[in-house]
Amino acid sequence: MNAADDSGGLGRAVHVATRLPAQDLDRARRFYSAQLGLEPVDERPGGLLYRCGGTEFVLFRSTGASPGTFTQMAWTVDDLERVVVELRRRGVVFEEVDVPGMRTRDGIAEVEGNYPSKGARGERGAWFRDSEGNLLGIGEPVR
Repeated sequence: MNAADDSGGLGRAVHVATRLPAQDLDRARRFYSAQLGLEPVDERPGGLLYRCGGTEFVLFRSTGASPGTFTQMAWTVDDLERVVVELRRRGVVFEEVDVPGMRTRDGIAEVEGNYPSKGARGERGAWFRDSEGNLLGIGEPVR
């Protein structure tokens, strides 16, 4: 148990979920369906709820937009190449990154030492933007 658990803080939270802004919720729904193969499990005025792998995220109608300068949500997968190939087939365009310490090759980067708890030697990753400009990632731990 950590200090946050004792203080009544978020250490005892039972669930964590991502919220992504969408200026056009219908356009976002089409993107998540056609490009990512995801369908909402619940819909309310101004929001769509999705579930993946025991977690969930919400797309919500917003007049604001993310700057798209950082990864807002990411999936962990077992076979990054296979997922990238399938998403490209569906029309997803992957970001090419060339910054000190990280460079993508064919849309996939080797990220040494990133999130060491996920893999002994780092992680491999790929990034793309949804229809609303949100920067999303896919990662595969390197063991």
